[in-house]
Amino acid sequence: MGETFTDWSGSRAGARFTNWLRDETADTWDRVVGHPFTDALADGTLDADRMRRYLIQDHRFLDGFVVLLASAVARAPTLADRLPGCQFLGLVTGTENTYFERSFEALGVGETERRDTPDAAATRGFKDLMRAAANSGSYARMLAVLVVAEWSYLSWADRVKDRRPSEFWLAEWIDLHSGTYFESVVDYLRRQLDAIGPDLPEAEQDEVRHLFARAVDLEKAFFDMAWT
Repeated sequence: MGETFTDWSGSRAGARFTNWLRDETADTWDRVVGHPFTDALADGTLDADRMRRYLIQDHRFLDGFVVLLASAVARAPTLADRLPGCQFLGLVTGTENTYFERSFEALGVGETERRDTPDAAATRGFKDLMRAAANSGSYARMLAVLVVAEWSYLSWADRVKDRRPSEFWLAEWIDLHSGTYFESVVDYLRRQLDAIGPDLPEAEQDEVRHLFARAVDLEKAFFDMAWT
């Protein structure tokens, strides 16, 4: 991955655990947030072929993401810790899934193309990562992958949200990943990981850190795939 890691024990007092994780992957994180794919999407200059390729692959994550998020909800310590995750599950399986279906129809993506297009390497990698985190039984590992998936998207969408492409399949993708509600989702996931991360055993912190870094690498690889 190329990053040089520092120990959490060496971090300054009062630092957020999730900020430390992000800072450990700062170069790749910045490339995700500032990726030219996101600028073209926001400017309305992203051609339909690229968006079709992106959406076909991105929709492949939905099932694994639901399993991962549901697994995290089940591992959360209290009802109060579960409720925001449950509410977000409703959005993902409702409004977001409907967005995909409407976009596929508008872009002329039929069932055969959706079914028969092979997974890209980045897609396979992210599906494997989500499955591994869900199967680990570790709340911290699940959160590490979820935080990257949602925080990185909030970060790029917040950067471009004032631009307004005319096509709904571009504009609504930005809307789904910006705004007050989505900010609250990211804050919830980060606070959950911030609460438990500093007290994890060193070996588990290492696992969380490497999962986080792997997820950031895959986010960049996924945008690269869709862009090129």
